[in-house]
Amino acid sequence: MAEEPIVIKKYSNRKLYDSSRSRYITLEEIAGLIREGKQVKVVDSASQEDLTTVTLAQIILEEEKKRKNLLPVSFLHQVIQYGHSLQTLFQRQLFSNLEALMATQTDAGKLWREWTTRGWIPPGWEVNQGQAPTEGKSEGQRDASLKAELESLKASLDRLEQRIHEHETERG
Repeated sequence: MAEEPIVIKKYSNRKLYDSSRSRYITLEEIAGLIREGKQVKVVDSASQEDLTTVTLAQIILEEEKKRKNLLPVSFLHQVIQYGHSLQTLFQRQLFSNLEALMATQTDAGKLWREWTTRGWIPPGWEVNQGQAPTEGKSEGQRDASLKAELESLKASLDRLEQRIHEHETERG
């Protein structure tokens, strides 16, 4: 189950109050919480209006001031120019990409479990009488073993990329 977001109250004097820790908090501290993987929800203290999006945008703008060119100017122009239609496109594309990534991770995990339950060991990982995988092999044998392992991994990656492409085409 997902963790409940940390509720931050925004007062009319623009101060932000972290109700979970009973103290005032800065935008930089909110950004730190998010980087730690925490979810936050910012609400107006009087009206209870959700101000999360506005606050997160403010954090991004503050970081833009510090770092310069965090977001390309051409991108910002397009966001303003296309507004709502661009927002819908971003949301759909992001959702689709995240969904494909999660499906690929799930498939890779299933494939790995299947291979290991069948006793498959990647080339070069053979353990001979308690020796390390490459111990006791000549330089040429180690190179050949590593090349075979690399080719196997490349083939697996190609199959996963093909599945992602097929999934994106289906959703297109």
